[in-house]
Amino acid sequence: MAAVRLIQIHLKAALHGGPRPPWRLCRLPNRIVRSFSSAMSPASKAVVYEEQGPPDVVCKVKELPPVPLKDEDVCVRMLAAPINPSDINRVEGVYPVRPAVPAVGGYEGVGEVHSVGSAVKGLCPGDWVIPSPPSSGTWQTYVVKEQSVWHRIDKSTPMEYAATITVNPLTALRMLEDFVDLKSGDAVVQNGATSIVGQCIIQLARVRGIHSINIIRDRPGSDEVKQRLKKLGASEVFTENQLEVKNVKSLLADIPEPAIGFNCVGGNASSLVLKFLR
Repeated sequence: MAAVRLIQIHLKAALHGGPRPPWRLCRLPNRIVRSFSSAMSPASKAVVYEEQGPPDVVCKVKELPPVPLKDEDVCVRMLAAPINPSDINRVEGVYPVRPAVPAVGGYEGVGEVHSVGSAVKGLCPGDWVIPSPPSSGTWQTYVVKEQSVWHRIDKSTPMEYAATITVNPLTALRMLEDFVDLKSGDAVVQNGATSIVGQCIIQLARVRGIHSINIIRDRPGSDEVKQRLKKLGASEVFTENQLEVKNVKSLLADIPEPAIGFNCVGGNASSLVLKFLR
């Protein structure tokens, strides 16, 4: 009602020739914007698939109609959303956990709060949020979900970091914390070190004073890759061919034998991880 009274004051002043109220008096407070904007979300453009299959075959860009906002809903304008291998697997129908079709792709990302329901507290239009834990349907311009889905983050966070924080970095954290009680001075070994999870392992290990031994494939430019991983904090980086020796542990110098190994490749690369373990 405050908004209606304010508009009436403005109209009366105009009709009776009185002075026009300053613009600052006519600005609606946040709670009024909230009540009007929470009725419906804007229309959204989305990547939709109605059946599982090859993404380039089943995925279509579609216009979705506005969605009603319930009292505890938050409408978020997505700013960035990555394409993870697991996202592709969901579209293909081979990932163990996947939404029912038809579905909108994407499972993580970062967005800006567009509008909120009347019962929402702690989030305001303009806030940056991420779905935490990850939630399906981020490959669209506007997403409407309950407030419990959204976690506010610092807007100074680089957008590409914010958009990818909930899957790979947290996977790396759990790998370092859930299996062995690692302490500063310990070591870990992993293959697939150039993957995003692998790079997160390197950085998290460095912060905790843990040595990381990293195995990469033999490819053109492997020397540059080694240097890049070293800058992230890798203690050692070896190509698979470098480890075709009788005693790989002789390559560790002052690094202790790893307490745990991480394998994301399989085959011969996994046996190389095993050679390093205690």
